[in-house]
Amino acid sequence: MSRYWSAVVRGLTPYVPGEQPKLPNLVKLNTNENPYGPSPRVLAAISRETADTLRLYPDPNADLLKQAIARYHGIEPRQVFVGNGSDEVLAHAFLALLRQPLPLLFPDITYSFYPVYCGLYGIDHVVVPLTDSFEIRVDDYFRANGGIVFANPNAPTGRLLALDEIERLLAGSPDSVVVVDEAYVDFGGVSAIPLVHRFPNLLVVQTLSKSRSLAGLRVGFAIGHADLIEALERVKNSFNSYPLDRLAIAGAVAAMEDVEHFERTRQAVIRSRRQLAADLGALGFAVLPSAANFLFARHASRDAAGLAAALRSRSIIVRHFRQPRIDQYLRITVGSDEQCRILVVALREILGNG
Repeated sequence: MSRYWSAVVRGLTPYVPGEQPKLPNLVKLNTNENPYGPSPRVLAAISRETADTLRLYPDPNADLLKQAIARYHGIEPRQVFVGNGSDEVLAHAFLALLRQPLPLLFPDITYSFYPVYCGLYGIDHVVVPLTDSFEIRVDDYFRANGGIVFANPNAPTGRLLALDEIERLLAGSPDSVVVVDEAYVDFGGVSAIPLVHRFPNLLVVQTLSKSRSLAGLRVGFAIGHADLIEALERVKNSFNSYPLDRLAIAGAVAAMEDVEHFERTRQAVIRSRRQLAADLGALGFAVLPSAANFLFARHASRDAAGLAAALRSRSIIVRHFRQPRIDQYLRITVGSDEQCRILVVALREILGNG
């Protein structure tokens, strides 16, 4: 039936999400899900919203959620855009802000949805190589461009670009929108959100999927100058006026308000990441510095694909990317302490060290 496809569809190379396998006793460390559940206040809020009112449409503007995000970050609600996960927020940003006559710039190793959006919307782009140590070099972006987008911390490397370097990039690119994708920033970075008060060309995108344990609820948001937010709203209201349902809005508001649960669980992940990095190092892995809830590691003498396959045979799933420069690396989600222990024991057996 592909003869009915449009030319755009024929040319697409779709994004491939992390595998969601149905294996018994699975230790799932491939999609960067939080090992700790959402705040009990989230579950209570969703339960209260599960009522006769579900027959009614949700608030198309999700004003309660915008207000909760604005209070948390010390900004105005008009500076907040919300959507069905940060992927949708990014998609709207690509169409509303980054589809320009000059090419879009982003790193050669980064979130693999960026080139997909370029293909979907016909956006010319140029990839900018990371350094040999997988870091963003800001000076490489000081060239003519139609926008810049990068993940910080980067995915899949976990490396962090310092806030003063982001500020230097913004100051040196006043005529371009710079989108900073902060899906993992709560696990070790400092958000660029305060910079929106000084740089009208900055859009910061975050998600509630990772640090607030709501991957199954699909809530993301962007913060920036009101003019940028208006552009996103225009695209959203030309696409889907109701991207967030009543349950998602209620749950997300509760998640933003329960700061204690957020702090406790993110600090637990940070502690587990530190221990897992040490354990992997003891097994002969070179582990990149990570500010995310995952580690990017390669073994000194063992093939990454082979290690991933050996782990899978033990019902342990990690992420392996078959692409240039990183095909010998594994991206390993920081799970619970028990999941991390099972992983380390399995690797010790596979490597013949135990």
